[in-house]
Amino acid sequence: MICFFGEILYNIRRRFRYDAFMETISLYIFCNGYQNVLYIAERMLISLTAKNKVELRIAGKDYSVVGTEPVEYIHRVGLYVDRKMTEILRLNNKLSTSLAAVLTAINVVDDLFKCKESEHNLKNQLKKANEELDRLKKENKALQQENTVLGNQNTELKLELAKREAELSEVRNTLDKAERTREQG
Repeated sequence: MICFFGEILYNIRRRFRYDAFMETISLYIFCNGYQNVLYIAERMLISLTAKNKVELRIAGKDYSVVGTEPVEYIHRVGLYVDRKMTEILRLNNKLSTSLAAVLTAINVVDDLFKCKESEHNLKNQLKKANEELDRLKKENKALQQENTVLGNQNTELKLELAKREAELSEVRNTLDKAERTREQG
């Protein structure tokens, strides 16, 4: 029984090379034993091999496209390619379909490279912004600590001032008493 399941899993791995699939099956076997493993493997195999057939019109010609992506996604991709190729053919209507397809591929790859470059730049900007945020957080923490220290010093100085004012008031009262005593006497 173990060899049978092992052979199935080996064939699935060899055919599809989905490590996540294998990890899921292995985890399932570990947690639930071998019961229902064949059913689960069959269901996962079907989901991995499910194909969507979509009819697309690109540059006035109909194409049947088969893929594992959702139908809506395939339509969006086809619409993007159609727009690019139609634009190229509009600019030069003497181009052959194959040359227009090559130019479309070049333009699409150019868009891809620009997007990747933009993504790279945005990631760098995000990294710099995060570094600046970390620096500002550290600076803010240091300023809060300094503010706490200065607040404590301010409180101590206020107490010292109140103490000195009380002493001064006491000295004035003593001087006033002494002056009154001298005037009376």
